[in-house]
Amino acid sequence: MLIDFAQFALYAALVTGAAIILGKWMAAVLDRPHTRRGVLARVDGAVCRAAGVDPDAEQSWVQYAAAVLAFNLAGAVLLYAILLTQGWHPWNPEGLPGLTPWLAFNTAISFVTNTNWQAYGGETTLSYFSQMAGLTLQNFISAATGIAVGVAVIRGFARRETKHLGNFWVDLVRSTFWLLLPLAIVLGLALVALGVPQNLLPYTPVETISGGHQLLGQGPAASQIAIKQLGTNGGGFWNANSAHPFENPSAITNLIEMLAILAIPAGFCFLYGRMVRDARQGRAIFAAMGILWAVGLGIAYTAETVGNPLIADAVAGAPANMEGKETRFGIANSALWAVSTTAASNGSVNAMHDSFTPLGGMAALFNILTGEVVFGGVGAGFYGMLSYVVLAVFIAGLMVGRTPEYLGKKIEAKEVKLALLAFFAMPIGILGGGALAAVVPQAVAAVQDPGPHGLTEILYAYASATGNNGSAFAGYGAGSPWHTTAQGLAMLLGRFAFIVPMLAVAGALAEKRTVAASAGTFPTHGPLFVLLLIAVILVLGGLTFFPALALGPIAEQFAMTAGTVFGAH
Repeated sequence: MLIDFAQFALYAALVTGAAIILGKWMAAVLDRPHTRRGVLARVDGAVCRAAGVDPDAEQSWVQYAAAVLAFNLAGAVLLYAILLTQGWHPWNPEGLPGLTPWLAFNTAISFVTNTNWQAYGGETTLSYFSQMAGLTLQNFISAATGIAVGVAVIRGFARRETKHLGNFWVDLVRSTFWLLLPLAIVLGLALVALGVPQNLLPYTPVETISGGHQLLGQGPAASQIAIKQLGTNGGGFWNANSAHPFENPSAITNLIEMLAILAIPAGFCFLYGRMVRDARQGRAIFAAMGILWAVGLGIAYTAETVGNPLIADAVAGAPANMEGKETRFGIANSALWAVSTTAASNGSVNAMHDSFTPLGGMAALFNILTGEVVFGGVGAGFYGMLSYVVLAVFIAGLMVGRTPEYLGKKIEAKEVKLALLAFFAMPIGILGGGALAAVVPQAVAAVQDPGPHGLTEILYAYASATGNNGSAFAGYGAGSPWHTTAQGLAMLLGRFAFIVPMLAVAGALAEKRTVAASAGTFPTHGPLFVLLLIAVILVLGGLTFFPALALGPIAEQFAMTAGTVFGAH
């Protein structure tokens, strides 16, 4: 157990160190004034002008949102076309055909929204061309979109008396060229050196030890794995995702890939501190995120270590719950990955969440239900957390009987309503989509297990889609036309119904003037605000989703403790 805690402490320290370094670098490359000239600016300008964009023109929140929507619509159409016509393209040594229209729709929406939910097996469905020109490309630009929006929202909080939030096209170029691409090259080369395949060879037939025959999928995996982790995308090159020994060959690659999941999202806290010119504000949000992450890890690790009492009764001295886990990673690294990947909107897995104990699975599920603001996706997690900050400041103002203020700006009804509008995207997609999936016959057929675990499978699937996470309870069959369509719509809702209101919040705040702090101003950088912010996240998440959790993982935990076993349905 001590070695497990040492691994957790090492990981937390590495994430914190990487976040501080990346926060400084992101501020240098993403928050550069458009008037500053140099090598970086010349590259930015050349790329933008080649695309017909004026790099010196800034945009209002409406113009920024329109550019985001138009760009992502074009990306979805392009990816959809690539997947439909896959059989005609080069670099398809296995001769895999094009995807069905509904599966192509689901996959295109999934990767454009940075969800990377996969209703298919990568090595049996997608060609090398589709993986590279389709999925890997979207891994870059969907992550860059989240970063750009995150920076624009921060500008709204930091600026005053202006209608401008920056230029989406410039932010997109900067995020791609000066942050994601260099990091992905370094990480990709490291993964190749550590044994991850990167080639265009046909699949290799091998004879197993038992005398059977197997095809080993290969392909340009390392490059896609690097950006899927850094961009909190999470789609697996192979169906088993990061539990596959080609995607994640060793304990070293496991640590590196886990570190890549949270590095940029955590770095946003320190970027924020620099952009608002008050490092304490960023540290306070980082502390709130870190506490929630640590609590989730503690619950998941404890639940998986205690294991299933039904197995312990049947097998004397039964160990902790190792079902669905790689023995090379064990309980500690499986729980650590599960909590980190759902704290971010990453969705990659090195163990099957469907096989976790009820409380262990609930820890991962709850991270998604909160909107994945415990670090969250690149950019997306931070502007999601800022929506909670607005609500926390509003509640604090009500408690002390003053007009709420944040960073010297009055938080008024408009900002609170817009923040709530963004928040409601999650329960609508999760509870609404999940409710339909629980009663429509074509949807119910996807449920693998009876009883409360079956309900948790449905809840997790629609939480993962709406939260743009992409991980799954692996037994849930989501490849039917109903689910590929319904979850595709949930992904769109969770992504863009959150982006547009938060850009509107940023636009409203950017127009405000600041007022000097007074003796009655509630400080938003100390321990009291950190605790208030955590309480708001837990209360909103609890009030919204507790009934569903009570009928799912909580009921299953009590049933398991009581020795109740649910038969096949």
